[in-house]
Amino acid sequence: MAANVNPTVRRRRLGQELRRLRELKGMTAEEVAERLLVSQSKISRLENGRRSISQRDVRDLCGVYEVDDHRIVDSLMQMAKDSRQQGWWHAFGDIPYSVYIGLETDAASLRVFDPQIVPGLLQTPQYAEALITGALPETVATDVEKRVNVRLRRQERIQATETPLRLWVVIDEAALRRVVGDRQLMRDQLENLVEQSQLPHVTVQILPFDLGAHPGISGHYAILEFPDATDSSVVYIEGVTSDLYLEKANDVQKYSVMYEHLRAQALNVEQSRQFISDIAKDYAR
Repeated sequence: MAANVNPTVRRRRLGQELRRLRELKGMTAEEVAERLLVSQSKISRLENGRRSISQRDVRDLCGVYEVDDHRIVDSLMQMAKDSRQQGWWHAFGDIPYSVYIGLETDAASLRVFDPQIVPGLLQTPQYAEALITGALPETVATDVEKRVNVRLRRQERIQATETPLRLWVVIDEAALRRVVGDRQLMRDQLENLVEQSQLPHVTVQILPFDLGAHPGISGHYAILEFPDATDSSVVYIEGVTSDLYLEKANDVQKYSVMYEHLRAQALNVEQSRQFISDIAKDYAR
């Protein structure tokens, strides 16, 4: 498999194609599951890219959908083979949000709202370590180190000289005021945030407390968009035990509109940099 093939995205594309073939056949997921003697949830997970797809799965589904064109079958079989390859993140072992990392790795742009912390792609190693240790107090030191290293590897998309990730973040003032680690660590983190915000492909805006209630009051979320037009945008909502991925056009549209309201209400870029710098100076005193 080529080095730039992302197994997570390949799995999504394959799932979308299998769903299209099922709909062309006029069958429901329940009917397909009954024909193959599997659960309906398996068919759903295959189609939404949440489950690894074997070449046998593709062969069986193509048989049910009566796909006669061997070129289509061969193409889908190759996609299934590629989708079972491992991404760079698998080298770090069991990562709870590996599906998200796979999507982020292939995304062209990412819009993030965070009401509590500095977003992971803009964290310093020291901030990330203190944050993970505080948020997951029972995590052993080796796992904390692994999580920090994964976060730093993800940040390579921001520093890439070719096709860097287009990142737009809106952060609540609470994330700047919450002391993670100590005051010196926070000063370093905020100064780093200002520096990163000066990259041409990174935009940082702040929602000050004075704004009051706002559309993002319910919590963190991210919107991922991809370079290939056939890959639908995804809204990612992180959970404690499981994560939520929204791909329906109506859901993505609602979150996109909400994000536009957040961007409009937040301080502009220059005001945000000054706001962050002022709080960093407070930490220095």
